[in-house]
Amino acid sequence: MALGPRLDLRQSQSLVMTPQLQQAIKLLALSNLEIESFIGEALEANPLLEAGEVSRDATDTDDGSASPREEGSADTLMAEGRGEQDSPLDIATETLDRDRDTGDGEWGSAASSMMGAEGPSIDERGSGAISLADFLYEQIGSASRDEREDFIARYLIGQIDDTGYMTMPLREVASELDVPLAEVERALDVVQTLEPTGVGARNLSECLALQAKEADRYDPCMARLIDNLELIARGSFEQLRRMCDVDDEDFADMLSELRTYDPRPGLQYGAAEGTAVVPDILVGHGSDAADGDSWKISLNEATLPRLVVNRTYYLELKQGSTDKESRGWLQEKLGDANWLIKALDQRQKTILKVAAEIVKQQDGFFRRGVSELKPLTLRAVAEAIEMHESTVSRVTSNKYLHCDRGTFELKYFFTSGVGASADGEGGASSEAVKSRIKALTEAEDPKKILSDDRLVELLKGEGFDLARRTVAKYREAMGIGSSVQRRRSKKMAGMR
Repeated sequence: MALGPRLDLRQSQSLVMTPQLQQAIKLLALSNLEIESFIGEALEANPLLEAGEVSRDATDTDDGSASPREEGSADTLMAEGRGEQDSPLDIATETLDRDRDTGDGEWGSAASSMMGAEGPSIDERGSGAISLADFLYEQIGSASRDEREDFIARYLIGQIDDTGYMTMPLREVASELDVPLAEVERALDVVQTLEPTGVGARNLSECLALQAKEADRYDPCMARLIDNLELIARGSFEQLRRMCDVDDEDFADMLSELRTYDPRPGLQYGAAEGTAVVPDILVGHGSDAADGDSWKISLNEATLPRLVVNRTYYLELKQGSTDKESRGWLQEKLGDANWLIKALDQRQKTILKVAAEIVKQQDGFFRRGVSELKPLTLRAVAEAIEMHESTVSRVTSNKYLHCDRGTFELKYFFTSGVGASADGEGGASSEAVKSRIKALTEAEDPKKILSDDRLVELLKGEGFDLARRTVAKYREAMGIGSSVQRRRSKKMAGMR
């Protein structure tokens, strides 16, 4: 075989996803509120787009059906398994030079570069509820004594988790900032004077002690009580009372005082806690059915995107376009506008179709509650509506459904199956099992606490054939203690 350059002709097939198609796929994963933000940017970028009215035929259905997919749409390609992965957003960050002089002027400059002299601006905080870190940054400016202490305190605030606890050992902070440990400790003392009381604590005992000092109740007896919280967990109240050297009445009063303290003070703040969930899908009883046996499923019009092409303005621009470049630009904007409107319409139809199938599959939940929630997978829904599983996954991301029973994330309706139901139709929903375990433990007699074995027997009597380890797993996942822990907890409650 001779060696040398030559030309070969080969035929192959490949799929090339256009930027528009990639954007259409991403639109499916956005909630209606995120779509509003996306549309705002589109209105600014495209002069042919303007806000318009909602198209009723694309926003609701009485029988749970939706229009068939359009050929060549993003959903068609995704149904064939040709989706793509979203790339994470790259955020540029700046680091502080650690080989700095330790003069107060440079420390103050570094602190300002991190968060501003008086904390973040209103624009930086956004319109949601203020976060714990932002609330602490606002206070630290007036609490610190100099710029050096201010810088260290701001760094410490950055190491506080959402519950209000310090997550980084002080020695590591001192090493990280190349400062003496004593200065870090003084800065932490400043942080611990901020609101909410207890923030910046390194453990539960310190958190409760800070709140006791604030309430002027931190005497030697209360200090011994807080230093021996493990005895409370074990239910050794008599031993603890003797250690505190108080009588029964004073000891009961100390326990009552301790119960008023907040073990997680940071949870009072945070945008996630203060932001109300706006549902994307509304489910109600069908108006046309005399017996109310059907469901009416619609998109939330309050957050629906409204876009139309301004044809009048388009004609004006077209008349004024005399050169080829201007006409090309105008046709490009018109094509972008028409594509975006079509993509949003397709998105709405796809969401309705997926939501209708979820309601159909979980009909028992909407009629009788969580005990009737069935095991459901993305694949089951995808096969029922003849779409790809990745499409259903995107549609159910960041979407909320509102019905008579409350507001739920669409992902809530996809639960794994455990055990066997009474009617023999496969597994029971893990959420249904959790609901029953919670109901049984809340209703138990304080003098007859239910063991895991007893819970297994009771659940089996209701048609849930579960192993003891499964019951224990779901009990622990809900934060329900063991029978021993619940007995001690209810014993404490009886001492109030």
